[in-house]
Amino acid sequence: MFIDTAQIYIKAGNGGDGAVAFHREKYVAAGGPDGGDGGRGGNVVFVADSNLSTLMDFRYKRKYVAQTGENGRGSRCNGKNAPDLVIRVPRGTVVRDAESNLVIADISGDQPVVIAKGGKGGWGNVHFATPTRQIPKFARPGQKGEELTVRLELKLIADVGLVGFPNVGKSTIISGISAAKPQIANYHFTTLSPVLGVVKVGPEASFVAADIPGLIEGAADGIGLGHDFLRHVDRCRLLLHVVDVSGCEGRDPKEDFEKINQELERFSSELAQRPQIVLANKCDIATQEQIDSFRTFIEEKGLLFLPVSAATRQGLDVLPGLVYERLKELPPVVVYEPEYVKPDPALKDPRAFTVTKESEHVWNVEAPWLEDILAGSDVDDYESLQYFQRQLMDSGVIDRLVELGVEEDDTICIGEYQFDYVF
Repeated sequence: MFIDTAQIYIKAGNGGDGAVAFHREKYVAAGGPDGGDGGRGGNVVFVADSNLSTLMDFRYKRKYVAQTGENGRGSRCNGKNAPDLVIRVPRGTVVRDAESNLVIADISGDQPVVIAKGGKGGWGNVHFATPTRQIPKFARPGQKGEELTVRLELKLIADVGLVGFPNVGKSTIISGISAAKPQIANYHFTTLSPVLGVVKVGPEASFVAADIPGLIEGAADGIGLGHDFLRHVDRCRLLLHVVDVSGCEGRDPKEDFEKINQELERFSSELAQRPQIVLANKCDIATQEQIDSFRTFIEEKGLLFLPVSAATRQGLDVLPGLVYERLKELPPVVVYEPEYVKPDPALKDPRAFTVTKESEHVWNVEAPWLEDILAGSDVDDYESLQYFQRQLMDSGVIDRLVELGVEEDDTICIGEYQFDYVF
């Protein structure tokens, strides 16, 4: 099954916690603190894999979490950094932020792309030793890794895209100029997923063509299969617009040509401006009058016209060389530039907090940075509590509580901890 969109949750690993440890050695009475730092959490890295052609795997597994960094140890031993979580996706996958739909990265090259960074490891208690605080019994916990929900969107990387109404012969043409073997039958929507084929022109000359499933009128609004596969034409540098010039199904080739271009325009105005070569297929069963009339119609628009017959291979032998020469004049395949900007922690107040009165004599302080300090502290240790109280005073939390009317013996809630307020 061809799956070209998926939504997954990714989370980088948290940093390891710093260690609270003290040096122990024979004949050394007061070795002092020697807790090591925690290791860095694993990043979430996306890598292009040319052996993959669908996002099927992401329909069954939707949550990807990297490992946490190792905690610090005594003797100033730092924890090991966690390995990166590598997610392999088909080449040409665009990663978007699910909330804003902005492009985070285009996984088209060979370089790995870090989408979510792991948290830094926490400091061991060796960093908190001062002349007046010589036995700190607290350390800093590791920072949390980045997490976000992303939308994966596969946009096939092809130089040339074959577009046109169903049953006009696109699959037969691509099978005739490349080694691709799509399913071919005389009914509409035989092709249910894009088909890629490498077209060889010479010993070191080739290009990639994509057979895009048949478009119909209203495809840009989700009618038929076109809505699902129009995105795969985005990267194509050149379009081969295949039209049934014989009108054997009772359709007017001129109307077909205009309708397909209208759908391309509605989907993307930029896409509608891509260069086109118009292939008048089934010319073996068309009259000369039909061919000449359609040729005049196309050439008046300034487009290159080529009569072909997929059934008899008329025109197919010259088509690869013609396309290759045209591609030389065109810019390279489109690569999407990142649009998403991660929130800059530097723009936020690192000591931001909010104080709310939950009920009579009960106050709640929301401050993630304070909770981190508490998580790495020994609340039964006098020096640890002193350090914590100093953070409360320096950050303005105490002043805010007094301003709001806190009273003695009121309960102060910070995360999972509760304290009694004492003047």
